[in-house]
Amino acid sequence: MNRSRYIGDRRFYRLALAVAVPIMIQNGITNFVSMLDNIMVGRLGTVEMTGVSIGNSLIFVFNLAVFGAVSGAGIFGAQFFGKGDTDGVRYAFRYKVLEGILLLALGCGIFLGFGRPLIRLFLQGEGDVTDIEGSLHFGWRYVKIMLIGLPAFVLVQCYAGSLRETGQTVLPMAAGLVSVGVNFVFNWLLIFGKLGFPRLGSDGAAIATVLSRYVEAGIVMIATHRRADRYPFIRGAWRSLRIPRKLAGEITKKGMPLIFNETLWALGQTLLVQSYSIRGYEVVSATNIAFTLGNVFSVSFMAMGNAIGILVGQQLGAGEIERAKETDSRLIAFSLAISAVFGCMMAAASRFFPNIYNTEPGVRTLASSFILINACLMPVHAYSNAAYFTLRSGGKTYVTFLFDSFFSCVVVAPTAYCLSRFTSLPIVPLFLCCQGVELVKCLIGYFMIRSGVWIQNIVKDN
Repeated sequence: MNRSRYIGDRRFYRLALAVAVPIMIQNGITNFVSMLDNIMVGRLGTVEMTGVSIGNSLIFVFNLAVFGAVSGAGIFGAQFFGKGDTDGVRYAFRYKVLEGILLLALGCGIFLGFGRPLIRLFLQGEGDVTDIEGSLHFGWRYVKIMLIGLPAFVLVQCYAGSLRETGQTVLPMAAGLVSVGVNFVFNWLLIFGKLGFPRLGSDGAAIATVLSRYVEAGIVMIATHRRADRYPFIRGAWRSLRIPRKLAGEITKKGMPLIFNETLWALGQTLLVQSYSIRGYEVVSATNIAFTLGNVFSVSFMAMGNAIGILVGQQLGAGEIERAKETDSRLIAFSLAISAVFGCMMAAASRFFPNIYNTEPGVRTLASSFILINACLMPVHAYSNAAYFTLRSGGKTYVTFLFDSFFSCVVVAPTAYCLSRFTSLPIVPLFLCCQGVELVKCLIGYFMIRSGVWIQNIVKDN
C-alpha cells in the first residue's frame, strides 16, 4: 500500500483542519445545545419530549431540502472560487436565494395544510391514548412556532454556504456560536420560567430556537455586507437577482438532483423512524434520545465531508485533477480515523446518557442499546458520507442522487417497513439490521470513487 496516498504532511492537515474545524465547532456546539434543549424538554416528561422530537423530525426534512438547494449552487460556487471568478460566485449566491424563497413557500404550505396528520403517523404504535394525544398536541404547537424561524434559516444557509465555499469559515462559526448561546439561555428561561419569564414548556423551546435563528441571520448578513472587501461576491448581490440563462440552466441541471436527494434522504430517515415507532410508543422516545446524542458525535465526519466537498471542489475547478484525487484519498482516511475515535467516546456514553432524561426505565434501556449500535457503525457512516461529498464535489449530482437518497428510499426504508410490519423481530435487532444496511452503501461508494466517475471540472467553459 502506498502510504503517501492516504497520509499527508503537516501542511495538508493544517489546510484540512482550517476548513473542517470551524464547521465542526459550529455544528458541534449547535448540536450540543440542541441536545441540551432536548434534555430540558425531556425533563418535562415523555409526552412533551416525544411531541417535540416528532416535530423536529418533520422540520428536519425541510432543513435538508434547503441544504440540498444551496449545495447544488454551492458546487459551482466552490469551483468558481477555485477558478478566481467572483461574478460566478455571486451568481451562485443569487441562485440560492431564489431557490430558498420557493422552498420556503412550499414548505410552509405543506406544514400548515398537513402538519397534524403527519405527526399522527409517528403515533401509530401501542401506548396510552392520553399520552399519544398529548404528544400530538405538543408536537403540532411546536411545529407552528418553528415555522416563524424558517425564513432566517434559509438566509443563513445562503450566506454561510457561500462564505464557506470561498474559504471563509470563521464568520459562520462565530455567528453560530452566538446563536446557540442565545438558544441555550432562552431555553432555560422559557422552558422552566426562570428569572420572571413565563413557564412555557415545549413552546418555550420553539420560541428560543426561532430567536436564535434570527440572531444568527442578522450577524452573518450584517458582517458580510460590512466587510465586502473581504467577501467580494456580496458586492451588488442584491442589486438584482439576475443570473445568466446558460449558467442558471447548468445549476438547475446539476442542483435539482441534490434537492431531491437531500429531501428524499431526509424523508427516508423519517420513514425509518416511523417504522421503528410501530414497535411501540416507548421506541419513539428511545430513538429520539439515541439520535440526539448521535448528532453531537457525528459532527466529526460531517465536517470532514464538507471539507472534502470544498477542497476537492476548488482543486477540480482549478484543473488540478491529480491533486484533487490525492486530497480526496487522504481526507477520507482522515475522516475514518476521527470517526473511530468519536465512536469509542459515544460507546462510553451509552450507559449513562439516557439516565439524564425524566422517562421510563424501558425507554432508557432501549436508548442505550441504540446508542451503542450507532457508535459501532460510526466509521461506516463516515465512509458513506465521505463518498457522497466526493461524488458531489465534481458535480455528479445524478450519481449522488442514486447513491444517497435512492438507496435510502429503495433499500433502507423498505427494509425497515417490511421488518417492522411483517416480522416479529424485536426492536433492537431490527434497529441493528436497518442501520447495518449502510455497509452495502459503503461498498457501492468505494467502487464509485475508485472508478473516477466523480472527476469533473464543471466551470471550465462558464
